[in-house]
Amino acid sequence: MKKQSEFPEIIQGGMGIGVSDWRLAKAVSTAGQMGVVSGTALDSVVARRFQLGDPGGNMRRALSHFPWPEMARRILDAYFIPGGKAPDKPFKLVPRAAVQMKRATMELMIVANFIEVFLAKEGHSGVVGINYLEKVQLPTLPSIFGAILAGVDAVLMGAGIPLAIPGILDGLSRWEPMALKLHVENNPEHIPFSHRFDPADFREGEAFPLNRPKFLAIVSSDIVAKTMIRKASGTVDGFVVENHTAGGHNAPPRRAPKASASLPAYGPKDAPNIDRIRGLGKPFWLAGGYASAAKLKAALAEGASGVQIGTVFAYCTESGILPEIREAVVERLLAGGVDTQTDFQASPTGYPFKLIDLNSTMASVEGARCRRRVCDLGYLQQFVCDGSDGIIYRCPGEPVESYRRKGGDAGDTEGKMCLCNGLLATIGLGQIRGEGREVPILTAGEDFSAVQAMVTTLGREYSARDVIDHILGERSCRRSSMDSNASPCIPFQPRRSEADDGALLRVQA
Repeated sequence: MKKQSEFPEIIQGGMGIGVSDWRLAKAVSTAGQMGVVSGTALDSVVARRFQLGDPGGNMRRALSHFPWPEMARRILDAYFIPGGKAPDKPFKLVPRAAVQMKRATMELMIVANFIEVFLAKEGHSGVVGINYLEKVQLPTLPSIFGAILAGVDAVLMGAGIPLAIPGILDGLSRWEPMALKLHVENNPEHIPFSHRFDPADFREGEAFPLNRPKFLAIVSSDIVAKTMIRKASGTVDGFVVENHTAGGHNAPPRRAPKASASLPAYGPKDAPNIDRIRGLGKPFWLAGGYASAAKLKAALAEGASGVQIGTVFAYCTESGILPEIREAVVERLLAGGVDTQTDFQASPTGYPFKLIDLNSTMASVEGARCRRRVCDLGYLQQFVCDGSDGIIYRCPGEPVESYRRKGGDAGDTEGKMCLCNGLLATIGLGQIRGEGREVPILTAGEDFSAVQAMVTTLGREYSARDVIDHILGERSCRRSSMDSNASPCIPFQPRRSEADDGALLRVQA
């Protein structure tokens, strides 16, 4: 039996760094589905938007609603540049996170997450979530608190087993001090390391009521889902069940290949057992190639509450990906297809990572892999015990000699990319390096059939609303009509003439 959920049937994936930005999440949420902003590296994203002059004033408008004016003023003073920085000047870096984190570092994380969620929720009553990576540990507590301040409806987290997050949501929504246990390597004595955060340290004035967002764990198997229910620190409200065809980071294959010389590969044992997940009694959404009406119907028939969709939203007009990159991918798709590869070396996390190679200066896997190694953001850094009670911060994507000096094996650096800088470049916030810029890194799911359907039917430009209409049809119109702020709905219709020049053909309701 399908477990009833208060959330819609479609969850828009929280993609990349800033690909799922507030504009995309708002468009999806306004249309009656769950819009999700990416919470990864939001401190750098917001700081760089301010340094570009905040065109349109959206960041400053959101900041004017932040509950603590003095903190808001400190962020503006530190990063806002009226009119924007000179095009050839590099971005000012935000402070790197550390276990003993400076107050200013945490303030920026709080404010950045507040801004992104506030803008996504502004002016409508739809559902908005935020997506975090379990592997990116140190920003977690202040980031979640900032999202809670803005009234986020759901927190989604994957890329690990986030057992601590449900209890953290409970505590932060009650203004309680919280601690997040850190995974520290080379720690045979099991010295406890944690990052501590107390909301009361940042409050200006009296506390006010906060809502505890729902928690959806992103899992790849029934084993992980069952572990979450049994061992999590609080209530798990549901699951997003991703198979290995989904974009971004994937869970590693469960079984190594028999031939040791061959690359790892996914097999039947890596497919989630939906019967067992359904038996856990929690709402769940299926992800990885579910962006069609038929796939949604099939998911619902299996007892799912709906589906999570990413790639087709990543290439709609509201996506945070630079328009010229989106256009180049669509051109490649129309010319013969887009090849998405699972790279088992690229990510410093050690997790498999999906990559698209345009073989151009616009986005090149080889260019990203061969860039001069600079690690100045550190979101995917590893924590290593220094032999006593201290921590060494290192990343396989940093300069090889630096990694070796910190006790790392040079072999661990082979093939590693700087996802932090590359993904920021994909949304137009890449760092300036002398005469050049960082090379964008593109990720997407393996299934581009939904993008193919949209551009073949509607032309090279389509909206998030078009995607939802395509999947839900008339049901999309009925649901959105309940929200007085929703835009008028015109049901998706297939193209009726191959001679059409690509203009939108819609049947008027």
